[in-house]
Amino acid sequence: MFVDEVDIHVTAGDGGRGCLSFRREKYVPRGGPDGGDGGGGGSVYIVATPTRNTLVDFRYHPEFKAKRGQHGQGSNKTGHTADDLEIPVPPGTLIFERHPDSNEPRLLADLAVEGQRFLVARGGRGGRGNARFVSSTNRAPRRVEPGERGEEKDLRLQLKLIADVGLVGFPNAGKSTLISHISAARPKIADYPFTTLTPNLGVVTLSDDRSFVVADVPGLIEGAHQGHGLGDQFLRHIERTKVLIHLVDVSGASGRDPVTDFEVIQRELELFDPQVAAKPQLVAANKLDAVHDEARVKALERRVKKAKLPFFRISGVTGAGVDQLLTAAWQRIAAARESDAAAAVLADQDEDRQPSASTRGSAESRQGSHSARRSDRRSKPSDRPSGSKHRASSSDTGDQSSEASHRPSDSIDLLTPRRLRRDV
Repeated sequence: MFVDEVDIHVTAGDGGRGCLSFRREKYVPRGGPDGGDGGGGGSVYIVATPTRNTLVDFRYHPEFKAKRGQHGQGSNKTGHTADDLEIPVPPGTLIFERHPDSNEPRLLADLAVEGQRFLVARGGRGGRGNARFVSSTNRAPRRVEPGERGEEKDLRLQLKLIADVGLVGFPNAGKSTLISHISAARPKIADYPFTTLTPNLGVVTLSDDRSFVVADVPGLIEGAHQGHGLGDQFLRHIERTKVLIHLVDVSGASGRDPVTDFEVIQRELELFDPQVAAKPQLVAANKLDAVHDEARVKALERRVKKAKLPFFRISGVTGAGVDQLLTAAWQRIAAARESDAAAAVLADQDEDRQPSASTRGSAESRQGSHSARRSDRRSKPSDRPSGSKHRASSSDTGDQSSEASHRPSDSIDLLTPRRLRRDV
């Protein structure tokens, strides 16, 4: 079963209670307080794990609670800190916090990278024991603290599959057949609409170690943004894609006009999210092996070229034209990956520049404060004599010493050297 949205409740562990204890030992009167602190409670983390691909486990297990910290003990023993609780989710999971009053979700994190870890509930801090409250006026305190309560939150997890290419189109347009032909995915295939009820992922491998992931989402019909058919809820799984492949059935078996089908899907994408509709798109006229009227294909080609989009003729059953379609998709994927890598490098460079700028600013501020202090010292009159006055000649020193020797001890001149003062 594929589940891409669940509500869970997480509770972090409470902190341990502080201990009230006094040292009791033979021949040691009034040993004093020795109550230890309580240990911290365990926190709750959500981790993106590649071994998970759906949120179905949370439907049957929506409650998660971390362990509490151990209570403090005598002899100044601190309680054991509880281990953190890690909740594994598929990569591409969005974490929302539901407000207790309005119940409106607020985005906390987007775990799009494998191994990414996010703290959703922090464990409570352990309480202090009575040994912490000793003071000069209270030598035997009987005060302790209880452990803090751990955080408790209501969360909503929403999965957006991580894929490079998204397949869109009307029901029974041949999307499942195409993904089964180009990858090892084996979705359900039948000759009736809405065969695909959940998204499917497949890995496409090309030559020269080139590969990418394709996502097949359930078909769209007119009015999907209003909830018709299966609705447009599965379109969020193609929000992360770099390229869209729009499959149009040109065989005539459906009884619909290919040009009308193309315009309807384009309109539904625009109504769902303009950013999704603006993604690079490849239009493929599928089921060429069952075409009875070539004019249908040419009419679709003219409409697609008018929209300035690449057009391909393929058959998901025979494989005709599929290689050219995959090559074109790979070229756009490679260009998108290069632009993402360049943007990441620029972001890292900006982060590296920011600390250097702050360091430079602090250095300039320190230099300015030093120069200000030097200018203040220059502006203040010196209390001690200048160097020229302080370095007296030998004759002057001699005269001063002779005068000082005839003066009484209570009238020593302030300019008399310290050695002479001791002699006096």
